[in-house]
Amino acid sequence: MQVDGKNQQYVLALSPSSRGIAFVLFESPLSLVDWGMWSARGAQKNELCIKQVKKAIERYAPDVMVIEDTSNPDSKRSKRIRNLHLSLKVLAGVSNVEVANYTRATVRRSFIKMGAVTKHECSRMVAEMLPALSHRLPPKRKAWMAEDPRMSLFEAAALGLTYYGQQEQ
Repeated sequence: MQVDGKNQQYVLALSPSSRGIAFVLFESPLSLVDWGMWSARGAQKNELCIKQVKKAIERYAPDVMVIEDTSNPDSKRSKRIRNLHLSLKVLAGVSNVEVANYTRATVRRSFIKMGAVTKHECSRMVAEMLPALSHRLPPKRKAWMAEDPRMSLFEAAALGLTYYGQQEQ
């Protein structure tokens, strides 16, 4: 994409969850264009998520879509989420959007290098790197608590930051 005569690369990072899908749109490693979460309820969750992502692709024309690599049989993601990832890859293909996918282990390793070990520490580090998201950081989860839905937003951001980190190597 060209903005003011300069090549601008938009990176759309996505993190599906049981409640819908979170997205973070980057224009550079530390600069966000947009972010949020789309809710999807009912039997047609994947179709609703794909519809929202398609709208985002049409609106922002991202150059790259970053998603979790769920192709490993050891992946702990549900079958529905795995199928959604496959559908996202197909959508990216027909939309001429490059796909980058990283395993959870790869994302985790990139944050361990920076000193963040737990999921909450990673999210806190994302909030420090991307202050626009800091107000969305949920409190640290207690063992008996369900995961806060906002964590998927930080997972999407972590995927995007991992993408940029991998590009520098």
